[in-house]
Amino acid sequence: MEERLQKFLAEAGVASRRKAEELIAAGRVKVNGVVIREQGVKIDPKKDKVEFDGKALSQKAEKKVYLMLHKPEGYVTTSKEQFGRPAVLDLIHGVPERIFPVGRLDYDTSGLLLLTNDGDLTYRLTHPKHDVDKTYIAKLFGVPDDGELQKFRRGVTIDGRKTSPAKIQIISREKDLRFCTVEIQIHEGRNRQVRKMCEAIRHPVAQLKRTATGELKLGDLPKGKYRFLTEQEIKYLKSL
Repeated sequence: MEERLQKFLAEAGVASRRKAEELIAAGRVKVNGVVIREQGVKIDPKKDKVEFDGKALSQKAEKKVYLMLHKPEGYVTTSKEQFGRPAVLDLIHGVPERIFPVGRLDYDTSGLLLLTNDGDLTYRLTHPKHDVDKTYIAKLFGVPDDGELQKFRRGVTIDGRKTSPAKIQIISREKDLRFCTVEIQIHEGRNRQVRKMCEAIRHPVAQLKRTATGELKLGDLPKGKYRFLTEQEIKYLKSL
């Protein structure tokens, strides 16, 4: 039975479907010895030989693993990066499976980051049509007034497109009002979205941390450390 090449790559634990499309476009995938760059190519896993970076792949994926990492600032979520900055995978030791991040956290943002080799789950959690709430704690410059908070909640225009409605509430204010701490909840995953939304209401982010994905909470996991998800947590993610 034929299936799309990017789906095969995801099931083989190479990358998420979306990332697999980038790998195909970059010419890193061969089918029967031929480099494939176009999207939507279908293969027969039982007959066709698929290679990634010269290594033959099997349809049978490695054991599925699911991790939660407390990402520190100063790490990128890509596996390879042109400036040579440290990557989140550098923090993972003793996990033989080829895992990849679920979505991204900015270089200068800390907090909850999921990693797995389950391409289908990654696709569902990162696809725009699936509304998975992400919760952040942000330290902002200044203190937004009621009008600015309402503007944020209704959605603001960033990169020429309005964001979906979001949640924001002030948790604390510094005495001199130079900074405040807020809790923010969004369900989109646009590039640097929280930072850009805060800039749009004229209160830029000084510090940002993701504390939850849906009902999955970071808790007291130390920065730079990771743990395996429980069976209950995995079941919850698959139910989203």
